[in-house]
Amino acid sequence: MIKILFVCHGNICRSPMAEFVLKDMVKKAGLADRFEIASAATSTEEIGNPVHRGTREKLRQVGISVAGKTAVQLRKSDYDKYDYLIGMDEWNIRNMLRMLGGDPEGKIHKLLEFAGSRRDVADPWYTGDFETTYQDVVTGCKELMKMLKEKGVI
Repeated sequence: MIKILFVCHGNICRSPMAEFVLKDMVKKAGLADRFEIASAATSTEEIGNPVHRGTREKLRQVGISVAGKTAVQLRKSDYDKYDYLIGMDEWNIRNMLRMLGGDPEGKIHKLLEFAGSRRDVADPWYTGDFETTYQDVVTGCKELMKMLKEKGVI
């Protein structure tokens, strides 16, 4: 079982988008039973809230549901539970390192690094641009899948 946790600031825009995009990709590839995929926040401000309407709408347009997802916070125990902890931007990575007590096993990554980029996935909470965020998330998730295949994990 490959366990992946996506992380952003509030767990209502980018990280749930990545969670459900990757769940859709692995399902379509017939690999859903080989993955555990979730998402979490570094902050507490949105805990218990549903996915942002902009993310819900963008994913609805491509046939992906986020029904039932509510924001949860990253916990120190998540480091041991997950194989990959994937942040959306540098600020998320810094907060993850602080909250998790470092990264001794090299599990923490920024999503677009799988696509060979140091760029952040822009937060649509501020930009209002859910389409660009979606394109970045799809690119990062496709390249993550490609890397897992190349490593022989899937």
